[in-house]
Amino acid sequence: MNLFICYDKCSTCKKARAWLDEQGVPYTARPIKEQNPTAAELAGWAAQSGLARGKFVNTSGQLYRQMQLKDKLPTLSDEEFFALLATDGMLVKRPLLVTAKGVCPGFKPERWAELLGL
Repeated sequence: MNLFICYDKCSTCKKARAWLDEQGVPYTARPIKEQNPTAAELAGWAAQSGLARGKFVNTSGQLYRQMQLKDKLPTLSDEEFFALLATDGMLVKRPLLVTAKGVCPGFKPERWAELLGL
């Protein structure tokens, strides 16, 4: 089953959910704030995606700015990096689509269609 990790108050997440529904894609929605991803999940998804770990960070979020993570994150080991992101779902880029074919942080309809076999 496809996993759609989102934040209901996020306009991009709303657009992504509408897109999934329009495409008739079956998915399980998981609220990122209430059920934030674990460090192990994040590390696995980053590896599965083939993207740099930084692509999984919500750099436009208030928490990111408050914690002044711009300069801190690059200096962390992978273990420290994913452990930090796992402390709060608001630090994770959203929406996040997890499929059998791969993972994509952020709403990119072309990439999502590819991962979903549409």
